Amino acid sequence: MHTAYLKLLHSLSAAASPTLALTANTSPLLYSYSARRLRRGIPSSRMNALAATSRNFKQAAKLLGLDSKLEKSLLIPFREIKVECTIPKDDGTLASYVGFRVQHDNARGPMKGGIRYHHEVDPDEVNALAQLMTWKTAVANIPYGGAKGGIGCSPGDLSISELERLTRVFTQKIHDLIGIHTDVPAPDMGTNAQTMAWILDEYSKFHGYSPAVVTGKPVDLGGSLGRDAATGRGVLFATEALLAEHGKGIAGQRFVIQGFGNVGSWAAQLITEAGGKVIAISDVTGAVKNSNGIDIAKLMKHSAENRGIKGFDGGDAVDPTSLLTEECDVLIPAALGGVINKDNADGIKAKYIIEAANHPTDPEADEILAKKGVLILPDILANSGGVTVSYFEWVQNIQGFMWDEEKVNRELKTYMTRAFRDTKEMCRSHHCDLRMGAFTLGVNRVARATVLRGWEA
Repeated sequence: MHTAYLKLLHSLSAAASPTLALTANTSPLLYSYSARRLRRGIPSSRMNALAATSRNFKQAAKLLGLDSKLEKSLLIPFREIKVECTIPKDDGTLASYVGFRVQHDNARGPMKGGIRYHHEVDPDEVNALAQLMTWKTAVANIPYGGAKGGIGCSPGDLSISELERLTRVFTQKIHDLIGIHTDVPAPDMGTNAQTMAWILDEYSKFHGYSPAVVTGKPVDLGGSLGRDAATGRGVLFATEALLAEHGKGIAGQRFVIQGFGNVGSWAAQLITEAGGKVIAISDVTGAVKNSNGIDIAKLMKHSAENRGIKGFDGGDAVDPTSLLTEECDVLIPAALGGVINKDNADGIKAKYIIEAANHPTDPEADEILAKKGVLILPDILANSGGVTVSYFEWVQNIQGFMWDEEKVNRELKTYMTRAFRDTKEMCRSHHCDLRMGAFTLGVNRVARATVLRGWEA
């Protein structure tokens, strides 16, 4: 083998290395993102997803001693796609929307990531999320790379038929760049199983029936049992693993959950079933607190009937902005990114934070919470249950053999527990916290795969 290749491969080991300070260097990609956001009048707090991802990656790269050229190579996306999607509206007028797909890395397998429909979908945001998917799939140790996509639209303003037409046009524009062994989309913000069904059907018109081209689709079209609950169930398993490290279990712990969508509601339900006490929950409509524990089944019924938590009589209504600083054992942010920041971090009273949302904690808050002794289980580990069961769905489609839900849940627990164990091992090897343990684990696996496939320095 080439000497430089062997040297580089040898350096990508889990050998212990002193913890390094966070780098202050700003990448050109990050600068571009920041400048564009500022020009559009969007607050700087909205820049944190890409800022934190870049910062965490750079620290992990230094801890691993990555070659600078390899480091740069791992940051550059494999492909960025931008397409125009013009559709007839129900009133007969034409409307155009811009769609994006960023395929970040495929060193470890087909690229994987959601497609979101949201009016603030931005190519730079999609870049950041695609990169996070690369590290997340590697932490979970599933044979995928990372991707992300979206269309700049407000799905609530579109009829079902308009959403279907938009989805089909988008699929027509990218069908030759996605595929079972190339890039496998999934639902995300503003999309769901029905969206995936439309993508599957449109893709199949060009390539033949291909259920494995998307995950998160309806069970009747090859979706996996247990997929709806997967991210929330993964949060439960990750929390169990973290608490067990400290001689504790779910039972008897007091939980606060920000967000009552798919992830938050399933996490709340499963935590309650495991003996935990959920004492406060919020969503976009309001927040409720009950020190004796909230009746989650009753809250779910109320939320479904009233399209939100507001008005629930099973507790006291509280200010949603105060939820994060409620006294509890475990805080689970399961909604938006950047909600834990330097302005509120000092007021957080939880002993543990489980990041069920994507990037809920800003880097400045990380430092404040570390000094307070708060343990944070990072998003790329804590919320990886969804993509893990997406992998199970993909496997079932390829095999043509459906698993029962018990097997799905059993395998999910195995993967989540192993990911936590591997992260802890990296923490011990590199003398770092859980966030850096997860990032070094993910980055190291992708770097090794890249070098093994023939990357030359």
